[in-house]
Amino acid sequence: MNDNIFDKVEKKTNVRKEDIIALAKSVSGQDLNDEKNLRKLIKDVAKLAGKEVSKEKEESIIRAVKKDKVPKDFKNML
Repeated sequence: MNDNIFDKVEKKTNVRKEDIIALAKSVSGQDLNDEKNLRKLIKDVAKLAGKEVSKEKEESIIRAVKKDKVPKDFKNML
């Protein structure tokens, strides 16, 4: 991934590139259709960002992922 993207993410979230890479490695190869894995990922991302995710928001994220309504182009999210 381009370092410029990491710089933008870090500016917006205060999450370091190294932490993002470590998180990506931790979920690499995991089945994110498995709700248990997906819930863990949501919690890990929230912790990394220093944010709380309500149960309602967690359910909303899970529904969006399961319905394949997550943007495919990461650059457009920045």
